[in-house]
Amino acid sequence: MTVHTETSGSVTTVYKVSGMSCGHCEGAVSGELSELPGVSSVKAVASTGEVTVVSAAALDEEAVRAAVDEAGFELVGRA
Repeated sequence: MTVHTETSGSVTTVYKVSGMSCGHCEGAVSGELSELPGVSSVKAVASTGEVTVVSAAALDEEAVRAAVDEAGFELVGRA
């Protein structure tokens, strides 16, 4: 299921990330994704492998993949 909604000038997208197992992992992924232009919030949940990103506009998936890779994890795709 892909969650990709646009409300009041923002886009919410849920991604699946493999390899997260703890709060430190969540922080690493959240930190890298937060640096992408237009991102206003990131919530990573290690137990589900889901990362919810709220941004001003749809993000380039390759930029998201690069940020997740930089954090040391693998972007599986959209949830």
